[in-house]
Amino acid sequence: MRTFTVVPNEPHTWPGMPPAARAVTEFLSRVRVTGDTAAAELLMGSSVPAHQHLAERDETVVRSPHEYAAHVRDMLKDHGPFRFEVHELLAEQDHVFVRWLQHGHLPTRGASPRPLREAGSAVYRVEDGRIQEYWIQLDRLGERLQR
Repeated sequence: MRTFTVVPNEPHTWPGMPPAARAVTEFLSRVRVTGDTAAAELLMGSSVPAHQHLAERDETVVRSPHEYAAHVRDMLKDHGPFRFEVHELLAEQDHVFVRWLQHGHLPTRGASPRPLREAGSAVYRVEDGRIQEYWIQLDRLGERLQR
């Protein structure tokens, strides 16, 4: 188990870190919390399926690195800078499991923003140092109850 806060542009590392885990921690710090398009181009495949397992439905969204980075920038615009805490990171060959809590803010009109906490997890498939595909679960009900 690896627990750490993702710091923008400072990938978390540890001795003996498997290559797939290194690619995922690079992705988290250089893309997932920043929206950096150039880093996304280096750390993601050209077309990455995100298999989203949500309570209300399952869907697959396919994004290019550019589209994924724009998606992150939209999250930053909507919820402000957020703290992304990894509470579990497990790696086995080309698959890396990450469980996290993301802390941001809910926009409010004329009032101070309210805190927002989102729980999620993903399994990333890494090939040649790039994320090629992932399966994600998010707590949408918990998010809705905070609104």
